[in-house]
This record gives sequence, structure tokens and C-alpha cells, in this order.
Amino acid sequence: MSATHSDVCSYTVRLELVDRPGELLRALEPIAEHGGNLRSIFHERGNLTPRGAIPVEVVFDATHEGFDTIVEALHETDVEIIQAGSEQYTEEITVLLVGHLVDTHLSDTVSRIQDSTDASVREFSLVAPEDSEGVSSARVQLATEQGKTAATLEVVREIAAEKTLRVIEPLVGGVEQ
Repeated sequence: MSATHSDVCSYTVRLELVDRPGELLRALEPIAEHGGNLRSIFHERGNLTPRGAIPVEVVFDATHEGFDTIVEALHETDVEIIQAGSEQYTEEITVLLVGHLVDTHLSDTVSRIQDSTDASVREFSLVAPEDSEGVSSARVQLATEQGKTAATLEVVREIAAEKTLRVIEPLVGGVEQ
């Protein structure tokens, strides 16, 4: 027996909320207003995202139409949706930067990437030699809006070229996790 659009299913939305009183309630109101029945909320207040927001995962029951209406309502209230159901609103890419990262002001490089794109740094690790003359490398994991990966990579390439850094780019495609 196949599910119809009027069948109630469980849906998961992943959100990033600003750490202010009332933000969780603001995110939950559209769910309740449009017939969603909460099953669970995983709210990691002590674990901020790289953008300084609180990751929240909400699971609720709704019809297919109800779910679509809830996602629209969340967008209208400017709640930052990272993923809704199987639809991802962000993409992650990992690049390696190789060169004289410290000498070329690493913090400036990272800031310029974030300021010039819709991307944010999710993870960052640096391997640098003990002396300042050696070449260092950084692994940078970026999160960007769906469909903006190519534009983000172009900005990374431009900044790296300006600073005489080498960019090792990710392979396109791969295995979904």
C-alpha cells in the first residue's frame, strides 16, 4: 500500500537558531500553527555552529502538504533551515590550501572567503612547520547555500592566486552519507 499526500508521516528539519530568548519558540510556532505534531527536539545550546548559531533538530508528524506549508512558514519567519526532510539547503565542500599561509595572513584569507561568498567555515585545521620559512597547509570545510558551490570555489581560487597559495579542490560527486 503506497502513501498518499493525506497520510501523516514523520519529518525532520535541521535549523540554526540565534542564541536569543524566544528563538526556539519562534521556530516551533509555524509547526504548531500548521498542524505539525512534535515528536522530538534536539537542541544543542552548548554547541554553536561556525556561524555562532545553535543547531536544532526538530522531528514532527504532518501530512505531505502540511510539511510543505510548515517549511514555507519557517522560511517566511526567517528561521535558518539547514535541511528539511531530504532536501538540503546547504552544501559542504572541503578544500586544502597549501603555501605560506601564516605569512599571507591566514585570518585575512578565511575572513575574505566568508565575506566574499555565502559560505561559512565549518571546520578548519592547520599544519605548519616549526620555522616560519616552511610551507603550511590548511584543510577548510565550507558550508554554502545549495547551488553556490562553484561560485564559492571561484572566490577561493581568486584569493589563493592573489596570495600565491595552491588550492586542492574536492572531487565533484561522491558517496552520500
